[in-house]
Amino acid sequence: MRALLVSMMMALVAVLSGCGYNSIQARDEQVKASWSEVLNQYQRRADLVPNLVATVKAYAKQEQDVLTRVTEARAQVGSIRATPELLADPQAFARFEAAQGQLSSSLSRLLVVSENYPQLKSDANFRDLQAQLEGTENRIAVARNRYIKAVQDYNVSVRSFPNNLTAKVFGYQEKPNFSVTNEAELAKPPRVDFAAPSVAASGVAN
Repeated sequence: MRALLVSMMMALVAVLSGCGYNSIQARDEQVKASWSEVLNQYQRRADLVPNLVATVKAYAKQEQDVLTRVTEARAQVGSIRATPELLADPQAFARFEAAQGQLSSSLSRLLVVSENYPQLKSDANFRDLQAQLEGTENRIAVARNRYIKAVQDYNVSVRSFPNNLTAKVFGYQEKPNFSVTNEAELAKPPRVDFAAPSVAASGVAN
C-alpha cells in the first residue's frame, strides 16, 4: 500500500510538473529579481537623503519642518523590512509602498523649497546631489515598471488553467503589485530649474 501511495504521488508530481510548474517557477524567479532591483534603487535614494538634508540645512535652517518630514519619511522607509516574504503579504506591501510614496513626496517638497535659496542652488554639492537624485528616480521608475510587468505575468500564470491547479498544490499565490493610479506621472523625477531665477532671488537682488 505504501509503495502504491508513493507511486501515485510521484505520478501526480509528474503530471503537475507538466501543467505549468516550470513556467510558474521561472516567473516567480523573475518577480524576485525585479523586486531586488526595486529595493536596490530605493536604497540608493535613501542613502542620498542624509547628505541632501545636511546640505539644505546649511543654507535653510528655517525650513525645519520640511527637513524633519524628509528625515522622518526616510526613517519610516528604513523601519520596514523589505524581505522576499513581503511579496506574499499584501498589507505589508501596501505599507512599504505608502512609505516610499511619502519619501518621494517629501523629497519633492524639499526641492521646491530649495528654489527660494539662491546660495543653496549654486552650491556644487547640492547640484550634484540633486542630479544624483534625479537619476535615481529615473532608475526607480524603470525598476518599478519591470517589477509591475513581472508580477502581471506571474499572476496571469497562476490564475490560468491548468497552471492554477499546480499553483494551488504547491502554494503559489498571486503577488501584490504597485497600485499607483498614474504610474507615468509618479515616475517623473523631481526637477529644479537652476537656470530660472526664483522670486526670492529677485527680491535679494533688488
